[in-house]
Amino acid sequence: MIKIKIEKPFKLNDTITCGQIFRFFKMKDGSFDIILKDRVINVFEKEGFLFASSNDESNLKNVVKDYFDLNNDYSIMNEFLVNHDKKIVDAVNFSSGLKMIKQDPFETVISYIISSNNGVLQIASALNNIAQKYGKKVKFNEKDYYLFPKYEDLKEVTLESLRSCKVGFRDKYLKAMIDKLNKNEINLNEFYDLDTQTALSKLMENIGIGPKVASCILLFAYQKYDVFPIDTWVKKVMKNNYKIEGEKNIRQFAKETYGKYSGIAIQYLFNYGRNKN
Repeated sequence: MIKIKIEKPFKLNDTITCGQIFRFFKMKDGSFDIILKDRVINVFEKEGFLFASSNDESNLKNVVKDYFDLNNDYSIMNEFLVNHDKKIVDAVNFSSGLKMIKQDPFETVISYIISSNNGVLQIASALNNIAQKYGKKVKFNEKDYYLFPKYEDLKEVTLESLRSCKVGFRDKYLKAMIDKLNKNEINLNEFYDLDTQTALSKLMENIGIGPKVASCILLFAYQKYDVFPIDTWVKKVMKNNYKIEGEKNIRQFAKETYGKYSGIAIQYLFNYGRNKN
């Protein structure tokens, strides 16, 4: 087990449960088991420290600090947001300590293609079904977990097989993406270096990926904070709080108001709206 001193505001529970990731499990003792790209970790906070253990303890401190973005100073982003929108002050203060998890791009792409018109429990179940069928089995804390497969592991996957994982009508979208990746028609690493608009356009060339899904992928896997995913919840908040309707108008407002930190703003607004009571 490792012990990391928390130097900057950090809320473990909010960070894990705010809709960024789907493959985590809250334990009876309040800690979390989380399935990362190459290992399973257990994490909990206590007295100003973050404790972590794993089936693979190699370089664990750096892995955990990077995954939870602990080295990033969010006070600069927070100051920018409150200076540009007085209405977001309560959400920013309430959400101080919420971090943007750095996720594996392939699992993120698959997760958010599955997320289209789907609930959180169904998304998590489908992802776990895929992992159990095609991923590597890991024994941790006397439980069996499954790492998410690489796209190479899914080279021979069929529509029927994907459908059996309860992905629904999204099976054809997933298959198309997996095939493109295995044919080297898409390189997920290049999205780190692309500007946001180019990256959005390139992602949306693929079936099953519209503006919201593409924005989520870029926010949660590539840390492109200037995206602003819009769903029915966002539309409701924008209408009620800002009297703004229509996706085009909402995007324009976000761009002009939140700019390069639009993605952070939406996470704060969502977290505040969901947990303030």
